[in-house]
Amino acid sequence: MKLIQQQTIQESLSVSYLIEKISRGEMALFKKNLIEYLSKINPAESEENAKNLVRDFLRDTFYNSKNDINTKGRIDLAIYQREQPVVILETKKPTEKYDPDMLQPGNLKAKAMYQLVLYFLEERIQHNNIKYLIATNMHEWFIFDAAWFDKLFFKHRELVKDYTEWKAKAKVSADRDLFYKEIAKPVVEEVESQLPYTYFDLRDTRNLIQKNSTVADNKLALYFKVFSPRHLLKESARNDSNQLNTEFYNELLHIIGLEEIKDGGKKRIDRKKKASEEGSLLENAINTLKTRGKLHSIENLNQYGELEEDQLFSVALELCITWLNRILFLKLLEGQLITYHRKDPSFAFLSIDKITDFDELNELFFEVLAVPQATRSPSVVKKFGNIPYLNSSLFEASALEDASLRIADLKDRLELRIYSYSVLKDDAGKRLKGNKNTLHYLFEFLNAYDFASEDTENIVVDTKKDVINASVLGLIFEKINGYKDGSFFTPGFITEYMCRETLRKAVAEKFKVAHEASIESFEDVKSYVNKYFKKDDLLRFNQTINSLKICDPAVGSGHFLVSSLNEILGIKSELGILLDTDGQSLEYLVKIENDTLIVSHRGTNEPFNYLLDKD
Repeated sequence: MKLIQQQTIQESLSVSYLIEKISRGEMALFKKNLIEYLSKINPAESEENAKNLVRDFLRDTFYNSKNDINTKGRIDLAIYQREQPVVILETKKPTEKYDPDMLQPGNLKAKAMYQLVLYFLEERIQHNNIKYLIATNMHEWFIFDAAWFDKLFFKHRELVKDYTEWKAKAKVSADRDLFYKEIAKPVVEEVESQLPYTYFDLRDTRNLIQKNSTVADNKLALYFKVFSPRHLLKESARNDSNQLNTEFYNELLHIIGLEEIKDGGKKRIDRKKKASEEGSLLENAINTLKTRGKLHSIENLNQYGELEEDQLFSVALELCITWLNRILFLKLLEGQLITYHRKDPSFAFLSIDKITDFDELNELFFEVLAVPQATRSPSVVKKFGNIPYLNSSLFEASALEDASLRIADLKDRLELRIYSYSVLKDDAGKRLKGNKNTLHYLFEFLNAYDFASEDTENIVVDTKKDVINASVLGLIFEKINGYKDGSFFTPGFITEYMCRETLRKAVAEKFKVAHEASIESFEDVKSYVNKYFKKDDLLRFNQTINSLKICDPAVGSGHFLVSSLNEILGIKSELGILLDTDGQSLEYLVKIENDTLIVSHRGTNEPFNYLLDKD
């Protein structure tokens, strides 16, 4: 057992944040301010000077426009949020020799630690918003999650009792040295082996800064992230799967030819009032249905409405949703192919360079993806040789397409007005205006987002694009598919909670019946499983969990079922019974963060990156 639970930066960051990208601009500012900060460190200067330099570095790099960084009482520095200190910093001056007042790796018994305990108790009694506590001598940094301070210090009855009496001057002395030496020190000695902390030395960044390479910047990105508001203020993910990306959603609706309107107390999706924008996918489909007389060849036409105008709208919208389902799925596939092949751009295929019109998009659907590579025509292989065969009904023509239109029937020449708040910008960073060919517009719009969010090989990117993952797309299509009754979708945090609660209870019940009658909870299952290590036992436990049956009659986008599968994998990983095909335990951990499956290496917390072997 480790006496001190010291973590690296990589181990302390959430895996979801490890795979979140930062921009070149952010990295440039960080490096500039870090170089300036390191150059000003001077052991001959006072502790006040050290405090000011730490404040300036954090403020100018991360918190300038958002959070105040200032003192509070005797607290050296605090990062404020809504006028409350949420990150507490104790700053010591740098020294060339051993400083007994400063924490050391493997030894938390120091005045700086006792000061943090005191400041935490003073603030915690007033509010429970503290996120992190930090001790630093400018070079070395010790970062503690306040949740552990809460557990080990605030819930330590004897400590809180002694602190309260000391604060009320009911002790022999109200001097701070008495608190440090006689109240805090014994408790720190008692709990330090249980207290995790992140440790790093900023002198280690000097070589990385000098190298000025992509590899070095990727390592520096870890230092950037450990100081960032996303980590220290515990902000939600920039691309949280529980949050609808409204910019993407609204512009996608515009390209389709839809808009979201208020109808009483709820929102619903309807055809744009400016139906004259015939370049939208919806209006293009409606006009083609009209001119080709395809509408009345559809069986059970009345299911789409009684009036012909309603039928045209509903049929065209169902076709557009089918086509966009394929295109957005392919955009996710394209991102994964590029990532897997180590950023090889030849695996990009959804662009106007490869697909010049709707005919070629139709070819991609039905002559490429739906056809095994060995049976594709020579011309298809030459143009789309990198694209795998997908054995999926998504790339089989639907009954409605067979009876009405395929995407190849749309007019190629039409243009669409660029959305007023478009993500598309010119070289000067100004939002584009005017009209653009609809297919060109669609591809450029999709390329303005990041569909390869699992890429962890290069953390730093030239421009920071919003990530569009499968969960975000699920929310979007649940809203679009619910246009008739008003949009409704179940947020990811709800499906995650439902799956976690119900499946863990179900697993406990399965183990109670199959293995041990005394099991009542999932914690009991963990205790029971931990007694067994043989391969046959692990296989038995897997079979028990695999016997679970999950049904979602109102399946929608499949969000609940995906969340359920993720939770089952997370349960197996937590129990230590997630096995490979040979029945051996995997070296990887599976966690659920923000309703997203996160896979990381068991020993290093490094995110799993599915890449083609370099050999």
